[in-house]
Amino acid sequence: MSRVFKWIREHLVVLAGILALAYLVLPNLVVFAFSFNKPVGKFNYEWAQFSTDAWTNPCGVADMCGSLSLSLQIATLATIGATVLGTMVAFALARYRFRGRAATTALIFLPMAMPEVVMAASLGTLFLNMRIQFGFLTILIAHIMFCLSFVVTAVKARVMSMDPRLEQAAQDLYATPTQTFLKITLPLAAPGIAAGALLSFALSFDDFIITQFNSGPTTVTFPMFVWGASQRGIPVQVNVIGTAMFIAAVALTVAGQWIGNRRKARS
Repeated sequence: MSRVFKWIREHLVVLAGILALAYLVLPNLVVFAFSFNKPVGKFNYEWAQFSTDAWTNPCGVADMCGSLSLSLQIATLATIGATVLGTMVAFALARYRFRGRAATTALIFLPMAMPEVVMAASLGTLFLNMRIQFGFLTILIAHIMFCLSFVVTAVKARVMSMDPRLEQAAQDLYATPTQTFLKITLPLAAPGIAAGALLSFALSFDDFIITQFNSGPTTVTFPMFVWGASQRGIPVQVNVIGTAMFIAAVALTVAGQWIGNRRKARS
């Protein structure tokens, strides 16, 4: 017994990490399993019969694929807008000193600290006062404003860790500012930019509260569709979409890790 306790004590951190990871992954495995279920009735809470009907016909539920397409469009455009704006803001905050820099930093990070419903209600009030019709545009603007802080955080951390001597060496070798940025600065900052973009896409696609306050009566995104369907029974196709998104996220992560390992091996 003493050897067992000694082994557990020596590997306690690893065991805790494995248990935490299993706790996070287990719900996704349940969603994956129930995507092959053929429930009896409206609710997909109990296993009844194995079936691949939901996978062969993921758009079998009315309006689901339309809401999914809308969420993908908004998430893609919000990711592009937030990544471009957030990258420029991050470089400005990390590289330059100007009056109001501390206040700007506080305002940028404020949406991450405050409850999401506060920002949602504030943006909704702003659109009402400006008499902007709620719909696709208001959701897109709200998502960009929400994701901006997360992109700035990821990119700024990367920029501050970059070695400025590499850019100075490029300038000493008569590289133009554009060449220095495209061939030195941008590749070095790329991991932070990619991390911010992926986080922005996930937050935008998954968001419900901000979308609910700024969507209007006729614009329904995928999270809003799931919320509405939960009152009368979530269809199995929702599990299919959730599983597909999880697999895509894992594939992107594994691909990024593989590319990074190959680059390290070459260097």
